[in-house]
Amino acid sequence: MSDHIPGDTVSTGDARRAWQSLEPYHSMIYFSPEATAAYEELGLKAWAAYFGPRAAAMGPVSAEVVAATFYNFNPEIVRSTVPQVWELAAPERILAARHAAADATLRRVLGDTVDSPELARAAELARRAAAAVADDVAGRPLYAAHAALPWPEEPHMVLWHAQTRLREYRGDGHVAALALAGLSGLEALITHVVAGNALPTKLLKTTRAWSDEEWDRATERLREKGWITDESDPALTPEGRRRRDEIEEATDRSARAPYAVLGSDGCAELAELGAPLSRPLIEELMPWRAAKRS
Repeated sequence: MSDHIPGDTVSTGDARRAWQSLEPYHSMIYFSPEATAAYEELGLKAWAAYFGPRAAAMGPVSAEVVAATFYNFNPEIVRSTVPQVWELAAPERILAARHAAADATLRRVLGDTVDSPELARAAELARRAAAAVADDVAGRPLYAAHAALPWPEEPHMVLWHAQTRLREYRGDGHVAALALAGLSGLEALITHVVAGNALPTKLLKTTRAWSDEEWDRATERLREKGWITDESDPALTPEGRRRRDEIEEATDRSARAPYAVLGSDGCAELAELGAPLSRPLIEELMPWRAAKRS
């Protein structure tokens, strides 16, 4: 099946490759020691250091809003964490700490590359893509919140902010596709693991705060729905594979719009520029990803 949309010059594959090349450029903030230190100064530790900085663009929202938008985290850990986050630090202070940490981390890991013409060009392209959908906020709460933040001035931070916006744009669309498919957050996580696309099960249980019992009950529900096989080491059934592929295709279609302004050549250029910028961040901060790619 073609991934071109009639009348458009960019395929979903073009857009996905452009996004993937720079995804680590954004996600490094979740593994940055500078970020951990900055959040700790505000009193944000453990779960608060994840939920607060990512949700802060939405303002001091309730735990229910965070659980809904983050989707695959155990709502109980969200409810026990989020109300206290805004008592420790206002969203504006948390956003400032996150921005400063991203700046410091990128400067440390990339060195002189932050001032390179290649990075400046990547920032230009990514900003064009992110800005092209600035008004396309319906049904995209996390994207809308980040799109309302002011643009930084320095190219390396323009690129980080642009990729953050693009990441949340895609993520909001993915959550919509999962909900439409009838998967809970935990069920979505399990199907991702069974499909072979995720981190080890033990790590995901820990980082998303799901107990063994909750995981097992959701696994049984997926068996009853016909998504996964009835085995000790389950796999997706043919129906489960079809439904999971539909989710990924819907996500790709939903995430394609920002990249249409770049055209296929612009997407290819952004992907080519993004890979060498992401590589040192993966090697320094996400070594398990580097091992998986090798």
